[in-house]
Amino acid sequence: ILSRQCAVVRSQSLIINLPGQPKAIAETLEGLKGAGGEEIVPGIFAAVPYCIDLIGGPYLESNPGVCSVFRPKSALRPDS
Repeated sequence: ILSRQCAVVRSQSLIINLPGQPKAIAETLEGLKGAGGEEIVPGIFAAVPYCIDLIGGPYLESNPGVCSVFRPKSALRPDS
């Protein structure tokens, strides 16, 4: 698989380069799903909230039924 996807931080902005085809964009952001809809490979969207947190943005949460956010244990906040 040939892939040129990358992400960079410029000042306090997260810039994500995505592929040109809609199907490839969906697979990059959402990850690959199995026949039953289960996640086989996580997409990069799961890491975006943590990346925003690292560059000084807000602490973002998501609906786990839609996308589980990736964060290392040291970056997790207790449930309120």
